Amino acid sequence: MFLVLSEHGREIWLVSGSDRILTAPPIAPPTDDVARIHLHRPDGEYAGWTLHVWEDTASSVTWEAGLDVTGMTDYGAFWDVPLLPEAERVGFIVHRGDEKDPGPDMFLELDVHGNEIWLVSGSATIHVQRPDVRASGGGDLRSARAHWVRTDLILWDTGLELDGSRFTLHGDADGALELADGEIGGGSSTVSLPLSVDPDGVPADVVRQFPHLAGLTALRLPAEGADVADLLRGQLALSHHVGARLADATGLQIPGVLDDRYATDAPLGVTWESDEPRIAVWAPTARSVRLHRFPDATAAAAEVHEMVFDPDGGVWSVAGAADWRWQYYLFEVEVFVSATGRVERNVVTDPYSVSLATNSARSQIVDVRDPALMPDGWSDLVKPAVDDPVDIVVYELHVRDFSTADPLVPEPLVGTYRAFTLDDTHGVRHLRDLSRAGLTHVQLLPTFDLATVDEDRSTWLEPTIDVDFPDASVRPQEAVQAVRDRDAFNWGYDPWHFNVPEGSYATDPDGPERILEYREMVMALWLLDLRLVVDVVYNHTNASGQGAKSVLDRIVPGYYHRLDASGSVTTSSCCPNTATEHAMMERLMVDSVALWAETYKVDGFRFDLMGHHMTRNLTAVRGALDALVPEEHGVHGAGIYVYGEGWNFGEVADGARGTNATQRAMAGSGIGTFNDRLRDAVRGGGPFDGGAALIANQGFASGRGVLPNDVTSAASLEQEIAGMRRAGDQVRVGLAGNLESFTFESADGVRVRGDEVDYNGQPAGYGRVPQDHVVYVSKHDNQTLWDILAYKLPRDLATESRVRAQLVALSTVMFSQGVPFFHAGSDLLRSKSFDRNSYDSGDHFNAIDWTMTTNGMGRGLPLAGDNRDNWQFMRDRLADPLLHPSPEQIEF
Repeated sequence: MFLVLSEHGREIWLVSGSDRILTAPPIAPPTDDVARIHLHRPDGEYAGWTLHVWEDTASSVTWEAGLDVTGMTDYGAFWDVPLLPEAERVGFIVHRGDEKDPGPDMFLELDVHGNEIWLVSGSATIHVQRPDVRASGGGDLRSARAHWVRTDLILWDTGLELDGSRFTLHGDADGALELADGEIGGGSSTVSLPLSVDPDGVPADVVRQFPHLAGLTALRLPAEGADVADLLRGQLALSHHVGARLADATGLQIPGVLDDRYATDAPLGVTWESDEPRIAVWAPTARSVRLHRFPDATAAAAEVHEMVFDPDGGVWSVAGAADWRWQYYLFEVEVFVSATGRVERNVVTDPYSVSLATNSARSQIVDVRDPALMPDGWSDLVKPAVDDPVDIVVYELHVRDFSTADPLVPEPLVGTYRAFTLDDTHGVRHLRDLSRAGLTHVQLLPTFDLATVDEDRSTWLEPTIDVDFPDASVRPQEAVQAVRDRDAFNWGYDPWHFNVPEGSYATDPDGPERILEYREMVMALWLLDLRLVVDVVYNHTNASGQGAKSVLDRIVPGYYHRLDASGSVTTSSCCPNTATEHAMMERLMVDSVALWAETYKVDGFRFDLMGHHMTRNLTAVRGALDALVPEEHGVHGAGIYVYGEGWNFGEVADGARGTNATQRAMAGSGIGTFNDRLRDAVRGGGPFDGGAALIANQGFASGRGVLPNDVTSAASLEQEIAGMRRAGDQVRVGLAGNLESFTFESADGVRVRGDEVDYNGQPAGYGRVPQDHVVYVSKHDNQTLWDILAYKLPRDLATESRVRAQLVALSTVMFSQGVPFFHAGSDLLRSKSFDRNSYDSGDHFNAIDWTMTTNGMGRGLPLAGDNRDNWQFMRDRLADPLLHPSPEQIEF
């Protein structure tokens, strides 16, 4: 061994049995109750970097206050994370403010990784042994910082002067590329192609498609010698030499070149020619694809069919026989996966599935036009066109919420589509009454195949809750928490297969019964003169990479999800973000919407996090719907209303990946967006308020300036009145359709336009026509209207006055020009006992009492995870009789 003074300094440490020279004192290994996470950053900069952790950790952190660095070694920084007893995994993100390294949610699986791991900056790879970061020279092949965007064009942020630079594209079919001793080496199948710098830079059409890549160095492939198809089927790397020295190296992101080379409109999924199916999947980077065909949902043995590749469109297909109908299938995709660094054989379901086995174990070969899947009268059902979207009134409802507390629903039908088909339950009676009063559309929270509820009813657990618990007891939430991953409830914002109805809402999740029952529900609603809106979630999937519930990424790795600058999947939505700016992800979304419109005759689409899609995506959706006509498709596609959440955040914010579908960007398009301006002005405060702000931030319907509460009574009355007048301007704009051009005399006595009224630094009015504006004061997210008013109204205010405050809030929605949107049960003073995020809070906190006996207040403290910080404000209120309306007040 040798001590190199220039490298090691004058003091070193050695550990018995190791040949590594340490330049800092060695540290003891972590104890069993601690997980240790190491990070190496080449720049040596660790100031301000903290660790956000969740799941099986004893540490309580927030995003703003993460775990500080525990210590330093010669490798870099490390964090020691205390573990809960019997811990299985820890979720973590290394970040400095909102800057993440590398970016995605990461998980330390203790049974897989042990309790000590090593990370390298910019890479999502988890190392269970300390990697030698010096041996690789410059760069990291585990990251993907270069972008292959056209068959002959690669973009890379070289970050260096180009004088003396040499760039090379490396490919290896077997994944043998590795970075060692300052060079990229490979195996017998490795190819290397010299690239040339394009002095004209990034072409304008590429900048329009990928604005975040503007300004990168443009590298051209040689005119001859590059077999693009072969290269795309293997491992890829890019190297940058300055003279003889390797300055940098990286992997490549390939969605752009896949679109350029393989985007297609060829049929996908199961299509029918007479009585014979053809099954196709888009997998342009696969080395082979085989179809495994099973006689039923559980048979172990399968007949295997080789699928044929179309080199023009990247589609693999196989022709079947008539007797394949009702059978099941899986794809076996042989494909290189950059995340694992090797060729994998992924056995996976069809992303274009229309029917599935229980728990999505297999796709099913089904013709949705089969008469056996149509209730009586289905083929003749053609609903009249909706002439004007502003005639629509929406009621947002969850499938389980509709029937779990209804004593007239037979137990086998509780929580199912068929509960809507019953003639005389409390819930059906209420919907009938609402229809007669003017309700036109019922919006259901996601009803596509979701990933977080076991469809096998025999596995479901129910919380054991003492009926005599106090109103503010902690025990009910403990009981719900104990079974929340094994019960029947979830909001469903975790898509698995976009084109299949969720099986847990069907009486039989195995096969096509869910198709029939969904159609029965649509017909039953129509018999009540109600149309159906579906809540669709195309902005993310439940899983990505090689995860068990990952579908898209296991067929075309690295394509369907939006990647950050280092090639990690972005998760600003909550989960792996999809990239609808990519042609075939956009196509999947558009095809899916058209399928739901035609196959299930739905009447509207509510897009979750619509601002994470591009405006061109929504324009394509609108065009596909407009093309549906009664004579050919059985629906008036032009009358189907599309709306969504135009929130502007994440890696797509402000057009970073193209013009994203925000409130202002969609104005005038005929596609509506939720209006948070009127919502906040009426309720008071904002959706992320916590602590004393929940009480202090009053609004138009919660008493600002006129009904001071125990917090605002200490504030300046003059200030509160001024705030109320500003909120009143926002309410006026909202009542007038939230139009940017609406003019009126403001609270300041001057004439202003709607877009001159301030909303947190943005214009309050952004619409061009009233249908741009979906107006609401409550929905499934955040506290119910009753609960938020209970925080803000004076504690001693009579129940009768609280009821009237609720009606004032709802009236601003109903009397607004635009599309009124109501949270189910808000007309019944619905409470969730202050739960601000009941997505997985079970039936106990979410059920609606259609009998109007109770409104849901006093079911115990809500789940600790999202609510514990505010329990101090809930305890007295949960037991307050003024917040427990009588049946007469609920029915008022």
